[in-house]
Amino acid sequence: MSLIEIRRIHLETEEIRHEFGPAPAKPLLRGTIAAVLTNPYAGRYVEDIMPMMKALEPLGVDLARRLADTLGGPAAIQGYGKGAIIGSAGELEHGALWHVPGGYAMRAILGQAKAIVPSAKKVGGPGARLDVPITHINASYVRSHFDAIEAGVPGAPKSDELIVLLAMTTGSRIHARVGGLAATEIKGVDGLR
Repeated sequence: MSLIEIRRIHLETEEIRHEFGPAPAKPLLRGTIAAVLTNPYAGRYVEDIMPMMKALEPLGVDLARRLADTLGGPAAIQGYGKGAIIGSAGELEHGALWHVPGGYAMRAILGQAKAIVPSAKKVGGPGARLDVPITHINASYVRSHFDAIEAGVPGAPKSDELIVLLAMTTGSRIHARVGGLAATEIKGVDGLR
């Protein structure tokens, strides 16, 4: 039996044209993609769960490619994040298995992305939503790109399922104006500044 059994893939996008001020020259695109999987470790404690992390790698690349292409291609992406929602028969650590496959997949698809991919996870029932944190892909301290996207899949996860999520944006918050490091000032050395 394969460790990865996909029941559904769910893609959501939004186009933000303004936030009570003047319209930007180009709308902000934001999106999430989620896969609903059978959790092979649901309902029991398994000491070595690492085989699933490796098994998730191809799925991470597939989801990252689909989401980036939907938002205009890898060159258009400026912000990213990831997350997981674990059904009630699972444990939080099952969602942590997504850290490496989800993060490295986005970096591979987006090229030279240097910033750590922020993450959130929780245990939840069908219809649960998760606020996925977003930061700039090359420098975590770019304040204009601090954001979050609410994500989930209607009717999922069932108790023995796991949802893995990726999120991307094509720019900063509309009308970002609270100072800090600007995207144009990124040095790109350490993923922070």
